[in-house]
Amino acid sequence: MRNESEIPVVDNPFSIPVADRMRRLPPYLFAKINKLKYEKRRAGIDVIDLGMGNPTDPPEQMIQDKLAEALADPKNHRYSVANGIGNLRKEVAIRYDRKYGVKLDYDKQVIATIGSKEGFSHMCLAMMGPGDTAISPSPTFPIHTYSVILAGGNVIHLDVRNPEAYLSNIAYTCEHLYPRPKMVIANFPHNPSSTVIEQGFWDDLVKLAKKYGFLVLSDFAYADVCYDGYKAPSFLASPGALDVGVEFTTMSKSYSMAGWRLGFCCGNAEMIRALHTIKGYYDYGIFQAIQIAAIIAMRHCDDAVTGMAKEYQARRDVLVDGLNRLGWKIEKPKAGMFIWAKIPDQFAAMGSIDFSMKLLEEGGVAVSPGAGFGSEGEGYLRLAIVENSNRLRQAVREIGRCTRLDLPQSKAV
Repeated sequence: MRNESEIPVVDNPFSIPVADRMRRLPPYLFAKINKLKYEKRRAGIDVIDLGMGNPTDPPEQMIQDKLAEALADPKNHRYSVANGIGNLRKEVAIRYDRKYGVKLDYDKQVIATIGSKEGFSHMCLAMMGPGDTAISPSPTFPIHTYSVILAGGNVIHLDVRNPEAYLSNIAYTCEHLYPRPKMVIANFPHNPSSTVIEQGFWDDLVKLAKKYGFLVLSDFAYADVCYDGYKAPSFLASPGALDVGVEFTTMSKSYSMAGWRLGFCCGNAEMIRALHTIKGYYDYGIFQAIQIAAIIAMRHCDDAVTGMAKEYQARRDVLVDGLNRLGWKIEKPKAGMFIWAKIPDQFAAMGSIDFSMKLLEEGGVAVSPGAGFGSEGEGYLRLAIVENSNRLRQAVREIGRCTRLDLPQSKAV
């Protein structure tokens, strides 16, 4: 367990007197890699970018056509509403019922967000404050930590890679911390480690939430990106979940609509109302044409979602099998858009940041260093399977060349 209730305050990196909350944010660990990646591309050098979970595939043509049609309607260029248009929220409720058997009141238990990241951040702003503590998974997707920090709260990180131990450590923390944690953040399928769970995990977490009085924020961004027959369970499908928490989903991954910035928060009506209140002050909602196109996506594009998951599974196999032939030791994840890869022993001493720089400088392959996801991520790399299979094969060849770990059978990559 790592207690970050006392985040070290760094010197002010700005030339003006910014708020103290800005000084609680550490240096951005990916900045050095991003700078080199930009310089290479500016020089006309090809970079295979596996660093960010940014889909390279476009949405279905039907979705694009609906956007173009909605774009031509002058009414859609006015301000929208902060919580999302009614028909969109109704479609989200229908999808939850169809996929998970969860019945939601679309007026009180569903809200649209500007991507799940914005919704998550503003929910923390609505629910957390100075003196409040949240439990967050580790390794951690940065927003799970820093949305709490920016809201003035404190964070305790618990290793999430063994879900049973994670539950046990949540209970232990609640028993021994005063005041008790106000919120538990859960993220399955997990980013970056790709850890998955079954419904029983959520059942047990709901029981703990009711016993110890904490709220639950479930980040369900990779709900539909599952492999080998695995189906990710929804937090909201567990008995009593609507009493204690909410779940965030997004159109970014399942529908390849990342740049459209559209997500949803569903669940506890009072938490939804709090988020709606915050958003009412901060924004006027998502561009209405995008919301209308998203309705069509959810109504008619389930086959495309399934097809996209199959495509990611094929890419997963290309990358994992290729790296394992080079001598890496990686298990195939059951879900998510990432490979969580342990750095080969020969390079472990370099650390994840320097090893990532080596792959980019010498091989032209950009990856995310595990250190960027907290201390528990050190010794690992996160590789996004967003490029097509041919580009991933090329990435494997370049990684093999610049690390000189090629084995004879690597020629089959």
